[in-house]
Amino acid sequence: MPIQIGRHILNSQVLLAPMAGTSDKPFRNICRAQGAALTTSEMVVIQSHLLNTNKSKHRLDFSEEPEPISIQIAGSEADELAHSAKQALKFGADIIDINMGCPAKKVCNKAAGSALMQNEKLIENILNAVVDAVDIPVTLKMRTGWNITNKNAPVIAKIAQDSGIKMLSVHGRTREDKYSGMAEYDTIRQVVNQVDIPVIANGDIDSADKAKYVLDYTNASGVMIGRATQGNPWIFHEIDHYLKTGQYAQKSPLKSRKQVILEHIEQIHRFYGKKMGTMLARKHIFWYATHLDEKSGLAFWKKVNKITDHKVQYKLLEEFLNSL
Repeated sequence: MPIQIGRHILNSQVLLAPMAGTSDKPFRNICRAQGAALTTSEMVVIQSHLLNTNKSKHRLDFSEEPEPISIQIAGSEADELAHSAKQALKFGADIIDINMGCPAKKVCNKAAGSALMQNEKLIENILNAVVDAVDIPVTLKMRTGWNITNKNAPVIAKIAQDSGIKMLSVHGRTREDKYSGMAEYDTIRQVVNQVDIPVIANGDIDSADKAKYVLDYTNASGVMIGRATQGNPWIFHEIDHYLKTGQYAQKSPLKSRKQVILEHIEQIHRFYGKKMGTMLARKHIFWYATHLDEKSGLAFWKKVNKITDHKVQYKLLEEFLNSL
């Protein structure tokens, strides 16, 4: 069944997770091209005193991106998040996503992200305020709870549905877990049973088989892929093809993967400028190189890691890819 978020109907069940430092505009473009049904931005706090910073300018550039544009906002107060939601409209948002999933200390110390899950009344106030502030669909990304003894995602899911939230994404870990241990899907299954809106399962989904298993086990409407996309945006096509046909997709030819990688790095250089682009491209080069060939990728990484010239970086990457 297609996933519907307000007036938007997604063409597959595979979504890109919003990840700080990863799901920027160049990466969203690459993932969309590989079949991601929805790509949500890195989380942003849209306050007027921050709008002129380089970080905000890059995070809030959605020009020429295909619909629907999903912007994730973060904060700890209802008024603050409602304000960010209204501002997001000016940057082209078709969907507002609220972050209650980030476990990072700097976010949780401000009682934002997954820290909000400790206060169900505050959650209700925030969700009502954001839904009332905008006339576009609002979605919510959360974890299973605060810690292993406080897995209150099913309760929050009901609050979210009653507040007018149009879709939920649930990461199968608590805030306390951060990214350690194994994701669990029992709580996600409970959330699915609790609400009638689409629920997207997230956490440790790194293959077509795992995606199918999680969907069958939880009855979720779709899957959200996070860290498994790093160095491997082709995973969207692989999962989507398998879910739609029951057949494994043919592996994308090495030649076309090389083209995608070089195009991505070129986009990063162009989007951020030569100096910043060269620094930000490094982690992607590491992910791509080690995904394609772990041993030679690591050796290449040691050689390219300190390069500060974007042309040299690109040339060395091209030579490495041609050597595979």
